[in-house]
Amino acid sequence: MAQRLVRARHKISKAGIPYTVAGPESWSERLDAVLAVIYLTFNEGYAASSDRHVRVDLCDEAIRLCRILLTLCPHEGEIEGLLALMLLHHSRAATRLGDLGEIIPLECQDRAAWSQAMIAEGTSLLERALRRGRPGVYQLQAAIAAVHVEAPSFQETDWCEIALIYDALIAVKPNPVFELNRIVALSYAEGPAVALDRLAAIAGLLAEYQPYHAVRADILARLGKDDLARMAYEKAIELSGTEAERNFLGDRMARLA
Repeated sequence: MAQRLVRARHKISKAGIPYTVAGPESWSERLDAVLAVIYLTFNEGYAASSDRHVRVDLCDEAIRLCRILLTLCPHEGEIEGLLALMLLHHSRAATRLGDLGEIIPLECQDRAAWSQAMIAEGTSLLERALRRGRPGVYQLQAAIAAVHVEAPSFQETDWCEIALIYDALIAVKPNPVFELNRIVALSYAEGPAVALDRLAAIAGLLAEYQPYHAVRADILARLGKDDLARMAYEKAIELSGTEAERNFLGDRMARLA
């Protein structure tokens, strides 16, 4: 990494590229990239590329950076939306893993242990952002997170509302991962059979995406298609990046008949 940085510095110097700090007049055109990097940092805190399934330090740092950004641009709805989204997700941090580091799925988490302070701040930020009348990708994702944290229980979650918000999100930014999440909501709102039919349309786009196979396995299991579910679980385990994920999916697979 150090050598790459040295080479990059020499290349910049040789090309005569000046170092400049962007002024406020050019912030708006760079905002999307900055928000994307902050959100990538936050998401890396929840599992991705290391065997530590949760890195709270990365999540906290992403939230800190977003707070700074909001002080610099206090009237940007998408900054408010991203901060709301991260706070609402992070409000569940204490309940995501068990004492042995095992993954605790949303339906089994102790909602009484969720951070009410983060939920209150997140929902307040979201409401403020939406009042600006320019709903964007982060605001809509925050709205989905708000439905989850405000539900009294997993069974009482308003899955129809979540599916509708995903419709709006996909209209703003078509994305097969958003469509996959919408299908999960439909599996609870309209049933797993409806969801299974929808999965086929995005199979080619998400062939190497672990959550696709995990979702497909769960839906097949709920339909009683155990042999197909087992194959989907095996593929999801193969693509998993952490031991916690592999153990979680393995436990789910072991419950099949």
